[in-house]
Amino acid sequence: MNRLRLSLLLCLLALPLPAQAADVVYPPGSRIGLAPPPGVELSRRFFGFEDAAQSVAIVIVELPRQAYPDVEKSANNETLKKQGITVEKREALSLPSGKAFLVIGRQEIDNIRLRKWIMAGSAPDLTAMVTAQIPDAAKRAYPDAAVRAAFTSIAVRAIVPVEEQLGLLPFRVGELAGFRVGGVLAGRALMLTDGAADATDSGLDAHMVVAVAPGAPAQAADRDAFARDVFGNIPNLREVRIGSSEPLRIGGLQGHQIMAAGKDARTGADITIVQWLRFGGGAYLHMVGVARQDAWTPAYARFRQVRDSIEPR
Repeated sequence: MNRLRLSLLLCLLALPLPAQAADVVYPPGSRIGLAPPPGVELSRRFFGFEDAAQSVAIVIVELPRQAYPDVEKSANNETLKKQGITVEKREALSLPSGKAFLVIGRQEIDNIRLRKWIMAGSAPDLTAMVTAQIPDAAKRAYPDAAVRAAFTSIAVRAIVPVEEQLGLLPFRVGELAGFRVGGVLAGRALMLTDGAADATDSGLDAHMVVAVAPGAPAQAADRDAFARDVFGNIPNLREVRIGSSEPLRIGGLQGHQIMAAGKDARTGADITIVQWLRFGGGAYLHMVGVARQDAWTPAYARFRQVRDSIEPR
């Protein structure tokens, strides 16, 4: 290679690369992502991106797959006008995940005139809904071309990595004990299950729910009644018989345990239930494990593994 060709190669390597799929950013916990326009950052208030200083927001919402036709039908000029949005342009698009549509219009909120973008895209197992508001005062920083590029980059990933899902919780789970993450409510709760990801919830698979809730009795003498009240709100149980209700220490903190038997309200199957409460910091950790009676012993050991591995963040 002569010196001229080498110089040209080095110059090409120094040029910025065009946007690739790797530029797509997924808000933590979201299967929907996009390549955000320069200037915005991940929001801590909602799934999406924002530039708080300029009141710019891009909001991402995951809807059921079957919602797409209804969303498409309701995004008509008349319905949007009732919401204060004047439609300027509508177009059909195609994304790698399926068909989509984009609506661009104008809206005024609290005397702030802004550009409104609404897009819905279909995927095999969900509907991606993305909206953006760009105040007129921010249009030079966020021109239409940049916003359009972000919207047409929308992508859907197959799964949210387990580590990312668990990172949304206010507690750490060090041991899943062979359970699959069945769902996460960001900042609040986790469900673990033995059920397959594509199986219909029958209530027969061993499962465990871990959640944080505010408030707890200040006096130890009140904890038994409190625990029984909390237990009474567990759904899908019938013919419940509490076998024991007693205090115990969990992770070095004051706690309470209820053991009970009953039937699954959906299937009538005989089940055993354990509830643990762990108190501390003006809140409590609520842990419930449920399994069929004939599979209880190994399930209970795994529930305890999960319980003993949970630490506050």
